[in-house]
Amino acid sequence: MTRCTPADVERLTGRTVVAELGGHPPCFELDGGATVVVKDGSGDPGSIPAEAAGLRWLAVPGGPAVPPVFGHDHDLLVSGHVTSGGPTAAAAEDLGRRLAALHAAGADAFGAAPPGGPEQAWIGHTGMRNTPHDGPWGAWFAADRVLPYLRTARDRGDLSTGDAALVERVCDRIGELAGPDEPPARLHGDLWSGNVLWAADGAARLIDPAAHGGHRESDLAMLALFGLPHLDTVLAAYDEAAPLADGWTERVPLHQLFPLLVHTVLFGGGYARRAVLACEWLSRL
Repeated sequence: MTRCTPADVERLTGRTVVAELGGHPPCFELDGGATVVVKDGSGDPGSIPAEAAGLRWLAVPGGPAVPPVFGHDHDLLVSGHVTSGGPTAAAAEDLGRRLAALHAAGADAFGAAPPGGPEQAWIGHTGMRNTPHDGPWGAWFAADRVLPYLRTARDRGDLSTGDAALVERVCDRIGELAGPDEPPARLHGDLWSGNVLWAADGAARLIDPAAHGGHRESDLAMLALFGLPHLDTVLAAYDEAAPLADGWTERVPLHQLFPLLVHTVLFGGGYARRAVLACEWLSRL
């Protein structure tokens, strides 16, 4: 990790730092009154260019607010600081409608990176490949999202051979489990509750994206994985703005397979058990 200095911020933004505010990650006040936060991605090479491209791509009219990008290089990202507030039902309803608008903005293909974003991206502290796929969503999701992490988890011993085979059988059936065909959606890609900040102005802001073209149900399933305040309100507003296909609730475990296996790779076996339970549920469908 490198220590970010005011000179770094001025170099990346072209603005003058008028105050060093401290904190972790560090915050600075720029001329004109903007407060920015600096993220150090030197431990995950390539993650900062991917995140900067993702934030810019997610800033669509009518979509959820994201911090503006003030500047970046390979290791440091300077973005707008979010002043914390608290979740409210009104903010959750607004978030649901705005997520529908974000997803409707679309992507060139399943697996497509944001414009200017690298093929080798990141989710958390592990790699994620963004390669456009011209086939159906399920085939891409199995090949580029589920199976690479499954193999890593199996080879490290986090999943038994039998449990890995169960996941593979779900992948073999993914065409029938995936539901109706949908066009590629513009995804945040790592939309767990910790990446939804409830700001002081009453609006939710999305941070730390792993943005790519995918299925809109994947973002919604991620919101449910670790619990989000007023989640039912978010989902109801989303469904009203952009009705979800019949059976979408039964497909939540399918869409959660990717983040569960990512967490297995990052943190170990407890998440492996949750992935196996999801596949046991899917095997009964």
